Amino acid sequence: MWTDIDAHISRVTGENFQSSQRRSVGGGCINQGYAVSNDKQTYFVKLNQASQISMFEAEALGLQQMFDTGTIRVPQPICTGTAGNSCYIVLSWLEMGGSKSQSSIEMGRKLASMHKTTSSKGFGWDLNNTIGSTPQINTWTEEWYEFYTKHRLGYQFKLGRRRGGHFPQAEDLLTAIPELLAGHEPQPSLVHGDLWGGNAGCTVEGEPVIFDPATYFGDREVDIAMTELFGGFPRGFYQGYNEVFPLDSGYERRKTLYNLYHIVNHFNLFGGSYESQANSMISKILR
Repeated sequence: MWTDIDAHISRVTGENFQSSQRRSVGGGCINQGYAVSNDKQTYFVKLNQASQISMFEAEALGLQQMFDTGTIRVPQPICTGTAGNSCYIVLSWLEMGGSKSQSSIEMGRKLASMHKTTSSKGFGWDLNNTIGSTPQINTWTEEWYEFYTKHRLGYQFKLGRRRGGHFPQAEDLLTAIPELLAGHEPQPSLVHGDLWGGNAGCTVEGEPVIFDPATYFGDREVDIAMTELFGGFPRGFYQGYNEVFPLDSGYERRKTLYNLYHIVNHFNLFGGSYESQANSMISKILR
């Protein structure tokens, strides 16, 4: 397998690469991660079962689109493929370890700049991808409320019911979304899609970085809302963001609606108390 990956890196980069060291590193909840090196270069390689190759192909496309904006730093995708029973994605290696709090203002500014990248196709993306290991449907849709109702919350509730979840007010909420989002007309922004603290950091030089995306074109507020979901980002992040691209009025009302997507997804992935958390959020939104 490693010989195949080395050969693919060599073909893509035009420089002979033969790994002499492979060190296990974190690869997220569902992948195996490795720092793969020779005496000159290091790459980050994530592995999964060969059947999951489409997940890595979508990740590579999302990272490349974010990289091409020239705004916030992301690992640059090098190649994806399959070798034996495994699939892989090779990314540029970034030496992480700087203080996220010190780089937080710049992270907010750069994310805001990335969010100014829009799509003429509407809301969605050219591929379906994944949020964690859950399929994420990205069918192009003209109206944001329709996209969010059908391809985000509606889809997650459907998966939740199959998993045995009980969300008694789900249909009432889905029916109410056009009213809940009335008067809010966001542009289709390029979003990270899974922007919690574990998917952001900074290099040893202090440059902010985001990674492990679930990319699509959506309301930019979905990214900001998720930064508040699991502990929040440093205050400077929000200061920097609003300097470049101030949030629209009503964000505080919408963020619970947007974070509900991730809580229902966490129920679908992990079960447990996420069901009751989701139902509490639904009740709060519908008050």
